[in-house]
Amino acid sequence: MVYRRTHQVVKRLAARRSAILAAARDAAAESGMAAVQIAPVAVRANVAAGTVYRYFPSKADLISELIAEVSRDELAAIRRAADAAPGPSSAMAAAVSTVALHVLSQRKLAWGILAEPVDVDVTASRLASRREITSEIAARIDAAVRAGHLPAQDTQLAATALLGALHEALVGPLAPDNLDDQAKLRDTVQSVTLLALRAVGVMDARARGLVVQAVLPAKALVGA
Repeated sequence: MVYRRTHQVVKRLAARRSAILAAARDAAAESGMAAVQIAPVAVRANVAAGTVYRYFPSKADLISELIAEVSRDELAAIRRAADAAPGPSSAMAAAVSTVALHVLSQRKLAWGILAEPVDVDVTASRLASRREITSEIAARIDAAVRAGHLPAQDTQLAATALLGALHEALVGPLAPDNLDDQAKLRDTVQSVTLLALRAVGVMDARARGLVVQAVLPAKALVGA
């Protein structure tokens, strides 16, 4: 007879996998991607190291799935914010603002996802993450172009440039410090959103209006 896992077993296995990923995420958020090591993650998740290996055969697999999970959460947040906006231009502003909020809310985790040096190859997962978010931003720019709100342009190139600018400005080595203050964080998000809107062709007065209208949570956490 072929063994079939019961619903409770499947549920328990999924919960254990989620606990391991949550432990890896917490470690990266606190100390960077270098802290994502099998033994410490196992301790955080309250499982044996061998259990971690059953779900993730290598550290590269664990970090790659962590990157994918954080990116899925960010992409879902971008879509929720953009879909709730009243029009294509405001949807684009909401998408950009959400990217900025997620990057700034946990900068160590964001840097780990993007570019922190790690001793295993996670290039494919990193590139997949950027492609998905770039494509979402490109779709929002394209919708605004089709609605006549923006000039015709290479929307994929524009989205790639915008995402690169956001990452460099907010989480790279040149990013500003002391963004723990919520007022300063809000100002920074609004500034980069304004920059992005201007870059794709929104007139200044309109861009400022879209930024002011954008709904920014008082506090946003990556994956929240």
